[in-house]
Amino acid sequence: MTDALKYDSAVLVEQLISGRELTVGVLGSQVLPVVEIRPLEGFYDYTNKYTKGKTEYFCPAPLSEELTAQIQRHALAAHRAVGNTIYSRVDFLLEGDRAYCLEINTIPGMTATSLLPKAAAAVGITFPELCRRIVELSWAARQKERSA
Repeated sequence: MTDALKYDSAVLVEQLISGRELTVGVLGSQVLPVVEIRPLEGFYDYTNKYTKGKTEYFCPAPLSEELTAQIQRHALAAHRAVGNTIYSRVDFLLEGDRAYCLEINTIPGMTATSLLPKAAAAVGITFPELCRRIVELSWAARQKERSA
């Protein structure tokens, strides 16, 4: 922190959390399976994310039922906390058996190989079906706004 204060009088210091990287998609009120992200080398940077074969994805993540349910509850709570009613992807780091919420992606990637479609596919939701459901949820939200 002393080094950072050489450059500005205000600094943000965060605790280092080392652990497994997880993500959870939410579609409306449906929580999708937890996905574990394991880069083969280093960490999940741009290269590992967008270069085929650089990262392994496990869906559903190899977690206990209890821990899976806990992380999914936290993902749904985060999704709802920002007023989202359509879709999102919530990222976590798992250190031991404690999950830390990192961020809520309110517009996650939507290519056929992105993480939200990968989680949806694990529960039998095809990519076209996922797109259709997002459109339907969006339309319903818009109609609700108009009637308010």
